[in-house]
Amino acid sequence: MDPKLLDILVCPLCKSPLIYRKAEQELICKADRLAFAIQDDIPVMLADEARKLTLDEIEKL
Repeated sequence: MDPKLLDILVCPLCKSPLIYRKAEQELICKADRLAFAIQDDIPVMLADEARKLTLDEIEKL
């Protein structure tokens, strides 16, 4: 994932900064409790495609 791209990406819903989880290939929005997948180095920033995070996952961040 390009570090320049990571610097400018924000959550498409609330505009908060995202947490990059390299091993999981996801971008995390703690505010909305969503995980956006990264496929072939391209973030899928669609709310309908995002995975909802559990409270346990949020607490571990």
